[in-house]
Amino acid sequence: MPLTPIDIHNKEFGKVFRGYDEDDVNEFLDQVIKDYELILREKKELEEKLNETYDRLGHFTTIEGTLNKSIIVAQEAAEELKRNAQKEAKLIIKEAEKNADRIVNESLVKARKIAMDIEDLKKQSKVFRTRFKMLVGAQLDLLDNDDWDHLLDYEVDATEIELNERVEEEI
Repeated sequence: MPLTPIDIHNKEFGKVFRGYDEDDVNEFLDQVIKDYELILREKKELEEKLNETYDRLGHFTTIEGTLNKSIIVAQEAAEELKRNAQKEAKLIIKEAEKNADRIVNESLVKARKIAMDIEDLKKQSKVFRTRFKMLVGAQLDLLDNDDWDHLLDYEVDATEIELNERVEEEI
């Protein structure tokens, strides 16, 4: 058990014939007591500071653990967010590809229909042209017919002219 300043103060030394000067010894012991009290006080303060430092270290260790856990949670959340974003991007791409395929297919169907309509119109124009040629040919044949010459030889009498004029007036 360590000495206390009181132990040093209360220490009694036996007297011998040619011993030390009692006042010098007491003065030295008083100085030792003061120094020892000072050292004990400093020791106590240092122990308190050490305990306070240990408490703070424990607090900072707790904060460090919490921060490490938070970082791990944040990293996991970022990874999850990244995975979800990649999944969503893939779904968007698939949807876009489906829409693109649908649009291309609809365009192909429309192009085929337009091509068929064009072919039908070509056929109809050929038929129309052939019929129109036949009609014009028939009209030309009528003009070339000798019946026109007989009309020139035909004489109209006055009663027919009057009848034609009345018909024209009524119309």
